[in-house]
Amino acid sequence: MVSHAQWKLARDRKVAESIAENEESAERVRRRQELDLAWDLGQAVYDRRTTLGISQTELARRAKMTQPQVSKLELGGTMPTVPLLARLAKAMDSAFSLELDEDGIQVAFTGRGTADTAGSSLEPGPEAAGEARAAAGG
Repeated sequence: MVSHAQWKLARDRKVAESIAENEESAERVRRRQELDLAWDLGQAVYDRRTTLGISQTELARRAKMTQPQVSKLELGGTMPTVPLLARLAKAMDSAFSLELDEDGIQVAFTGRGTADTAGSSLEPGPEAAGEARAAAGG
C-alpha cells in the first residue's frame, strides 16, 4: 500500500512533468531543477541519517521536528530552509555544504572529524532537450 507521503510526492512529480506545453522552456527547466534539488537534499539527509544508524523519529527529536516532517523531507516533498538545514546538520553532527558550479548543484552532509559524507549532486540538463537529470553517486 502506498503511504500518503509517497502518493503526494508521486502526484507532485506527475504535475511537474506535465507542465502546460505553452510554458517557456526556461521555466520548465527551472521547475525541474527545483524539484531535483529538493530530492537531492532529501537523499543527503537520508544517507547521513542511515550512516549514523538513527531512525527518523530520533532525527526528528534531535532537530526539533516531527517524524512525518523528516519523512517528507527525505522523499523530496519539501524544500528545507537554511535554518532547518543548520538544525539538521547539528542534529546529525555534520557540516552541510551546497556547491554551485558548471557541473550543477552538489549537496552534502559531512561528518565532523571523519571522512564520511552523505551527499548528492544535480547536473544541469542540456538546453536543447529542455531538461535532463543525472544523479552522481546514486
